[in-house]
Amino acid sequence: MRAVVIEKRGGPEVLTVEERPAPLPGPGQVLVQTAAAGVNFMDIYQREGQGGYRPELPFVPGTEGAGTIIALGEGEDGEADSAHAGGDLAVGDVVAWAGVLGSYAERVVLPADRAIRVPAGATPAVKRGVTPEQAAAVMLQGMTAHYLCMSTYPIRDGDVAVVHAAAGGVGLLLTQMIKRRGGTVVATTSGGEKAELARRAGADHVTGYPAFRGVVAEVTGGQGAHVVYDGVGQATFDDSLTALRRRGTMVLYGASSGQVPPLDPQRLNSGGSLFLTRPTLAHYIADRAELEWRASDLFSWIAAGELDVRIGATYPLADAARAQQDLAARRTTGKLLLIP
Repeated sequence: MRAVVIEKRGGPEVLTVEERPAPLPGPGQVLVQTAAAGVNFMDIYQREGQGGYRPELPFVPGTEGAGTIIALGEGEDGEADSAHAGGDLAVGDVVAWAGVLGSYAERVVLPADRAIRVPAGATPAVKRGVTPEQAAAVMLQGMTAHYLCMSTYPIRDGDVAVVHAAAGGVGLLLTQMIKRRGGTVVATTSGGEKAELARRAGADHVTGYPAFRGVVAEVTGGQGAHVVYDGVGQATFDDSLTALRRRGTMVLYGASSGQVPPLDPQRLNSGGSLFLTRPTLAHYIADRAELEWRASDLFSWIAAGELDVRIGATYPLADAARAQQDLAARRTTGKLLLIP
């Protein structure tokens, strides 16, 4: 099978496509023929080894995807073992996953308890099914948006939320989810088509990065935002703290512009007893029940036509380097996928 392999850390040029022996599933595992793999900033962090993301070399990057089960691992009795926490899986099931390293490949071995069955067909309760491409596009970024506004800072009716990079993969989904919960969204983009995409996702106010503090002040009568969801990091962090109201919450969930330098906790005091958190998806889907809750919400909203999933571009495995370059340079909107 073909897979993208990283032998040393560095720039996009270290991503090479190799022929590798097809993996075999062990007990409690399933083998999946990959239909689509998501491209994320985490993949770039792992390639560069920054921010604590340092998988052991060599490794196949990518932690998210969707595909069809083609084999089940054997149990201790030598029989195919389809049992996993949450139900039974079978050959032919379409499943999606997040948090499983090695997804930039034609075939991926998954722990069965990390595989989520994708609802494929329409029923009287839903308008349409969910495609493997849609499933792959929302497992990491969709569940990230879900935990941000449902758990890290649960949006309440009337809350004012700043969403940075609102035309990106997380931003477009997060904006829609905040609106579902009755929040007001101040969205930042670099303008042009990205601004229009943010508006179509439901953003109430769309602005450039330099002006967002003024927009927040105007919208809130000078009180500040209840929460800032910031996946940009270094370039927006200081202004984001300043844009918060007393006892507001700063949710720093990424660093696409670079890592934020160490912070003096006194800054939170002087800013108005602010809250600061640096969450990550793994801690919000560690429990099988929580993983299923988040994925189930996403799939049901997609199937009902209530969540728009924008796939910005697709690339063959051989173009993984270009996909990561396009993502890092912000030349794209929505989700980027590799199609093996």
